[in-house]
Amino acid sequence: MHFKWKYNPPTPNEQQAAKELGEKLNMSSVLAQLLIQRGITTESAAKRFFRPQLNDILNPFLMKDMDVAVDRLNDAMGRKERIMVYGDYDVDGCTAVALVYKFLQQFYSNIEYYIPDRYEEGYGVSKKGINYANSVDVKLIIILDCGIKAINEIAYAKTLGIDFIICDHHVPDDEMPAAIAILNPKRSDDSYPFKHLCGCGVGFKFMQAFAKNNGIPFSRLIPLLDFCAVSIAADIVPVEDENRILAYHGLKQLNQNPSIGLKAIIDICGISGRELSMSDIMFKIGPRINASGRIENGKESVDLLVEKDYNIALKNARHIDEYNEQRKDIDKQMTEEANQIVARLESQEHHSGIVLYDENWKKGVIGIVASRLTEIYFRPTVVLTRDGEFATGSARSIMGFDIYAAIKSCRDLLINFGGHTYAAGLTMKWTDIPVFLKRFHNYVESHITPEQTEAILHIDAMLDFKDITKKLYNDLKRFSPFGPGNQKPHFCTANVYDYGTSKVVGREQEHIKLELIDSKSSNVVNGIAFGQSGAARYIKSKRSFDIAYTIEGNVFKHNAIQLQIEDIRLTETEPSETE
Repeated sequence: MHFKWKYNPPTPNEQQAAKELGEKLNMSSVLAQLLIQRGITTESAAKRFFRPQLNDILNPFLMKDMDVAVDRLNDAMGRKERIMVYGDYDVDGCTAVALVYKFLQQFYSNIEYYIPDRYEEGYGVSKKGINYANSVDVKLIIILDCGIKAINEIAYAKTLGIDFIICDHHVPDDEMPAAIAILNPKRSDDSYPFKHLCGCGVGFKFMQAFAKNNGIPFSRLIPLLDFCAVSIAADIVPVEDENRILAYHGLKQLNQNPSIGLKAIIDICGISGRELSMSDIMFKIGPRINASGRIENGKESVDLLVEKDYNIALKNARHIDEYNEQRKDIDKQMTEEANQIVARLESQEHHSGIVLYDENWKKGVIGIVASRLTEIYFRPTVVLTRDGEFATGSARSIMGFDIYAAIKSCRDLLINFGGHTYAAGLTMKWTDIPVFLKRFHNYVESHITPEQTEAILHIDAMLDFKDITKKLYNDLKRFSPFGPGNQKPHFCTANVYDYGTSKVVGREQEHIKLELIDSKSSNVVNGIAFGQSGAARYIKSKRSFDIAYTIEGNVFKHNAIQLQIEDIRLTETEPSETE
């Protein structure tokens, strides 16, 4: 993949402001400039950014219906009603259920949890789940990370005498279910100041409000923040404002004293004994929690997350790890098949979006395949598979394009749909796919911009190798946790050379392990370029080239700095705003 590099060099005034802020913070002016880019222009604001405080978490009762939800929960406990905590089968849903269940279980025993089966019940509230709740005399269901569109299902539950409290973060429709309370900051009538909580985050706010109402110290909630960090990273919500506070302290909890279930996953992943980051959650922890819902049933992940015995948790984590290995094999095969279909379609006609369908694809993996296709082709993608007479699908988007709006434009063809800007799910009749395909393509063509379909790499700053010091790396770590709204900074260095020791590595010789120097110092800098072995011949030719990269720690060599090289190109001109 060769990117178009985009770099907006700071103006003289911006350089001066960065120099002054950097001096106050004892920090490189390059990093001070990154703060200014994030709207942080004062010393006090920088200190708040680097050390998010739990005291700055918003009052949960600012969220609409929160007082009603807490009152109903208190009434249920007072009347000793059976309570069910019900959630989606993905990471966000499973962590949300685990958080709410674990917290309430400390004060109330007549409670259970439920995760619907992806293959038997599908997404969200199911009639089967409601009937089960009724059979065990449940009177209150707290539903997490779904439910905002379950109008018919919740109406049915009401006829059975079952109340719902919805804790969701997906975009609501104009009509909402007849639940006792709907906690969702994306409600048009909700003035809650932060709109981008994940499902687990909404569940946390509910528990925060319950604790506050009942005189329970906030400190009792802190051990559950590791679930919040996992869900924020895995659900790819903005890591800013309240999410930044929850992620920062959740990562701290994950590193210092994780819950037993998460500790077992960490040990199975082989990442114990080092500082864990949001990337570790996204690429190691999250996929394993997701795997049971993709292959079998997500309830197994919740069983693991609420487990109190480490030996049992380790056994469960190994089982889930086996699911993840199965998922990888299925994922690889389906992605290869999808790529072949795209190549065949591209030879006939090019579209700004991608819609693929195959009745034999596994429902639990189509979301991953959609994500991979957006990464490869930089186009909004819908992947569908068959479920009886229906097609069920997952949609993923590229930066700046609202896939939810594109899906919503076809709502008259859809039996069900839901999601947010960058990810959505949908169900339609299998026979309606051709019409949907045409309508979706027309919508994308008329709403997408050419820049959105380009592989653009935004460069935050240009560095010389002499600037890459241990202090710079340590100061850069203070910007974490990283994610949307606070992306890991990308740097570039021009006119670098192979030191003479760079080599191709990897099982299939697909990566390059680099040792580089630049023209301004004799510093030798280590780097790794994943999947870029095609550039090896040029690198070994002793000619100069430019690199774009992030600055990382080498997990195998403590205290060593390593560049993760995202792109390599021939030295021509400096990256500019127009490139």
